[in-house]
Amino acid sequence: MNAVRKIKNKPLTIIPKITFAKIINGFKIFVSYKISKYTKKVVHWGRPYSLAFEPTTSCNLRCPECISGLRAFTRPTGMLPEDLFRKVVDEQKSTLLNLTFYFQGEPYLNPKFLDMVRYASERGIYTSTSTNAHYLNDENAQKTIESGLSQMIISLDGTTQETYAAYRIGGKMDKVIEGAKNIIRWKKKMNAATPKVILQFLVVRPNEHQIEDVKKLAKEIGVNKLSLKTAQIYDYKNGSDLIPTIDKYARYKKNRDGTYSIKNEMENHCWKMWHSCVITWDGKVVPCCFDKDAKHEMGNVSQHSLDEIWKSADYQRFRKSVLTSRSKIEMCQNCTEGTKVWA
Repeated sequence: MNAVRKIKNKPLTIIPKITFAKIINGFKIFVSYKISKYTKKVVHWGRPYSLAFEPTTSCNLRCPECISGLRAFTRPTGMLPEDLFRKVVDEQKSTLLNLTFYFQGEPYLNPKFLDMVRYASERGIYTSTSTNAHYLNDENAQKTIESGLSQMIISLDGTTQETYAAYRIGGKMDKVIEGAKNIIRWKKKMNAATPKVILQFLVVRPNEHQIEDVKKLAKEIGVNKLSLKTAQIYDYKNGSDLIPTIDKYARYKKNRDGTYSIKNEMENHCWKMWHSCVITWDGKVVPCCFDKDAKHEMGNVSQHSLDEIWKSADYQRFRKSVLTSRSKIEMCQNCTEGTKVWA
């Protein structure tokens, strides 16, 4: 049995290792975004300070509003190669602040997932992931702490097996709780401040009556935070059995004619187009996490550097379309950014 290695405790912060280069890059991005937003002309300085990598499109569950769970991709299923991941990180590490290991699929199904987390963490990059926690056994929990992962979101959408499995089809609530407790236990055992553990409760109509129960459960497990997240519904216009009756937790509003629409207004600008992008398991660069099937491919990092793609004519044209006619972009039509409630 391996000896337990104590990890030097450090302040729990959402801010990764800051360098002068990262500060300057962030300033360039912010200023160019503001100029573009108000002039409607694309100005873009700097490199992405936030990236999302897709470890895999595979998943063990079949959630009804998830393209991965529905097995509804038009793109192939696969695993992110470690060498491709390292290539991008080595290129971007001087200015990259945040790296999210999640897009579609369950990250822990990629056998190299924690090796990639460690690689990024050792280069001063803030790392986070989202998991259904079915693979957080004792060994993986220990390796997760050792990887240096900064933040972990654990999805638990019910406080009874029946309610949980109504959305997380094929899932076992007991395994999620066990996995979360394994992470908390190993953090204490190794005297580690990270990962910051967030229990995420996707509020839908079948589980909205358990909100108070999940607050109690989060305290019992000992997570850092509880996030009550609103659900994205693909076919929402005629309503859905998943839309909560509690208005606070619904992304959609009911109109007088009985149809539904998104609460937030569609505006011709988007901060994400200036500071971040998503890289699929096979290297495709897409502009946003709402492009789940990678229909808006800007390039592929297996063929070009991310810097070349980031400043390419195709990417600039896409940013221009966001500034002038965002409502015509399909993936933007169901965009409901900023819809979490901290409990």
